[in-house]
Amino acid sequence: MLSYDVVVIGGGPAGMAAAAKAKELGLNVLLLDENDYLGGILPQCIHPGFGLHYFKEELTGPEFASRLAKRLVELGVEYRTAARVLEIKNYSDLEKVVIFTSPAGVYQVWAKAIIYAAGARERHAFEIGIVGDRVAGIYTAGEAQTLMDIYGVLPGKEVVIVGSGDVGLIMARRFALEGAKVKAVVELMPYPGGLARNVMILRDFNIPLYLSHKVVEVRGKGRVQRVRVVKVDENFNEIPGSEFWIEVDTLVISAGLIPSVKKLKKIGVEIDPATGGPVVNDRLETSVPGIFVAGNSLLINDLVDYVAEQGELAAKSAKEFIENGGIESRKWVKVEKGQNVRLIAPHYLGGDRDVYLYLRVARPMENVELRIPEIGKKLRLPVVKPAEMIRLKLRAEEIQKASERLTVEVVRA
Repeated sequence: MLSYDVVVIGGGPAGMAAAAKAKELGLNVLLLDENDYLGGILPQCIHPGFGLHYFKEELTGPEFASRLAKRLVELGVEYRTAARVLEIKNYSDLEKVVIFTSPAGVYQVWAKAIIYAAGARERHAFEIGIVGDRVAGIYTAGEAQTLMDIYGVLPGKEVVIVGSGDVGLIMARRFALEGAKVKAVVELMPYPGGLARNVMILRDFNIPLYLSHKVVEVRGKGRVQRVRVVKVDENFNEIPGSEFWIEVDTLVISAGLIPSVKKLKKIGVEIDPATGGPVVNDRLETSVPGIFVAGNSLLINDLVDYVAEQGELAAKSAKEFIENGGIESRKWVKVEKGQNVRLIAPHYLGGDRDVYLYLRVARPMENVELRIPEIGKKLRLPVVKPAEMIRLKLRAEEIQKASERLTVEVVRA
């Protein structure tokens, strides 16, 4: 059986960045990805807006992926595509086994540490309460994007998109550019879910946005013919008499992502209900020693640059773990959510290094202060939105001021 220092699961930006950094640090690495090509979802994200932080220039998704892949090849990182991980076994801190299939057969490999960067999955129609006929023409945003940008197939000509997050808005533009009629973007919340620059897409292409609305039913024979939309109140209850139908041939679901962590749950990794990903310390180590996580498997990021950044941190942490036989025990400071903070990671800080906290607010606010009362830290922010991740740097000396916990809150200034 083959043996490696680190096995990286997932060949998206987090996994590629992790594998490259681990190789640079002198570790023996194997990268596994279930797709036929590396890059995760980046090859189908043909729009610009990637790389400003990580590469210091604006790139498209394929360009970002290509640069990471080129780095892997130049470093001589061993990788396998079409390699689907079936199971992870944790025998001891430095003895783990990854079982995977490939076109050549089924393999087992030993690893001292694992970096899990398997990304996230999309919510589907049944998860968000859409009922009706089981017909063709219903896609997740990722499926529609793959058809268009990988295979050159236009999924439909008259479209309703559920969800005004960044992916949904980008797909609205993509359909419009290809000549399809986007009849509506339907958003459950009373505010758009995407970045401001992406919300502008709707105005540019004259696409209606229905806030505080939801699609509840699909009807059609063989293919989607119409969808029923209803307005909701502040408690998300349907308002009687507010419903209307939109005639379309395509429904695209862009209702958010969920970290793909089933294999981690099976080996006892603790999961944070808020992020949907593992509970981690500032090394991105999970509750199972030697299992590290990065990217959208940790929490849903808004920038691919942060995903790659987390991958590199996981690699550095894996090296520390292997060299020292584990992450040195210390008094961990717990990070807790305060007012208007919906999710945050990492969850435990050691105080021996500077760290980045990644957090999202629960609702949009203007003229606010981000506060950590235990250490007297305050940061003024002109506006915060659930769609935009806040990346906050804490210095080691600031963390050392805390005794047991740090509470992060976002309040009016």
